[in-house]
Amino acid sequence: MLNKLSLKIGLLFFGFIVIIESVLFATLYFTFVSERVDEVMDNLLARGNTHSEVLEGNFEPSTLKHVAMMESASNFIVIITDDDGNEIVHSDSLEPEMMAVLQHTDFEKVPQGGRIVEDRWNEKQFIATDSPITIDGQHHGHVFMFAETSQIKGMVKHLRNQFLLAGMIAAVLTIITIFVLSRLITRPLIRMKEATEQLSMGNNNVKLHLDRNDELGELANAITSLSTDLDRLKNARNEFLASISHELRTPLTYIKGYADIASRPDTSDGEKQEYIAIIREETASLAELIRQLFELAQLDHHQFSIKKERLSVDMLFRTVAGLVRPAFDEKKISLSVQCDADVTAFIDPERFQQVLLNVLDNARKYSQEGTQVTIVGAQDEDKVMISVSDEGEGIPEKDIPYVFDRLYRVDKSRSRQHGGSGLGLAIAKEIVESHGGRIMLQSEPGIGTQVRIELERGDSIA
Repeated sequence: MLNKLSLKIGLLFFGFIVIIESVLFATLYFTFVSERVDEVMDNLLARGNTHSEVLEGNFEPSTLKHVAMMESASNFIVIITDDDGNEIVHSDSLEPEMMAVLQHTDFEKVPQGGRIVEDRWNEKQFIATDSPITIDGQHHGHVFMFAETSQIKGMVKHLRNQFLLAGMIAAVLTIITIFVLSRLITRPLIRMKEATEQLSMGNNNVKLHLDRNDELGELANAITSLSTDLDRLKNARNEFLASISHELRTPLTYIKGYADIASRPDTSDGEKQEYIAIIREETASLAELIRQLFELAQLDHHQFSIKKERLSVDMLFRTVAGLVRPAFDEKKISLSVQCDADVTAFIDPERFQQVLLNVLDNARKYSQEGTQVTIVGAQDEDKVMISVSDEGEGIPEKDIPYVFDRLYRVDKSRSRQHGGSGLGLAIAKEIVESHGGRIMLQSEPGIGTQVRIELERGDSIA
């Protein structure tokens, strides 16, 4: 239980808040007690000063008795002395502690406004003040006022009990608040933990919708995006493995089947040569598929070496055109190159030749006899643009976003001989992006397709 995050957060918050509340309550308590005690002291001194003012106007025995009689009915005790400290009159019975105060008072140094001569309320039975009686500039006596400290102690005790009660209420409210807040904080974390556990068990369909704009909301969105990506990658992997299995199984089936037929005793030499030719063709297709898969694996693991150099784009076009022209002529498709001689790019010649061969191979396969394929190269201050346009059958709009996916075929019914393996454009995309460029495709059914490549100019191409 102690390992629960909500409990740890709650205890941490509780510790900090208890410390803060304790400091605040202690400060308030001692400040409040000090102010109340000072208030009692000031009132006692003010009461003594009032009596001294009355006696300064009429320092007669009757007035002295009247003051003593008035205080005898109150909670205070008054002692009036002469200028030497000898007791003249008092309101209540005298206690030894009162006499001790009189004995230890310096009667010559009492200020005109009076003073507090005993303020140790937590140690003594009485607190005391001294107010001098001055008539015509002559010192005539003193008015000592005493108050029992039990009243102050009772007041302090009452304040302490109130503060303890308020502290207990504050502690309970703090615990409730911390519990609620810790649950509010940890609940989304618990949901995220459960979601990650689902991801680890292979359940990639995890949705975390938190209406928060803080870090927890960002984390939830990141986990949801991760779930979506993992689910997409899982589906892509399954589709890829299924497609690879099909692509490998088909030529192997042909090879085994024709090998069995060719090995029959009743098969003629002419038929054997025909079947061996088919086996050779299927073996070449299988070897090409494996080569392309190996290249994709290298690209995925960043093991595909790119050796860039400054190269004439026009020369690259003409080299590639020379390689593919026989295949285009065989299908009676015109191939033209349009590029200025000064157009250059900082690229890997061998890898970019492979890009153009893959794109042109697609253009040839999907173009009809008598159509034209055009390769165009151009540049501006920032970019080098390369495009390959054909007048073929085009690609449906719904398929365009997926044409660069691995093993994706627009026409699922095509054979491998006519439709290819579906890896050419995927490899082309990886190579272009490894040069820091991008490849795009535009197509309209019945009109044709254009593949456009954009590269940054300069030696700093990544």
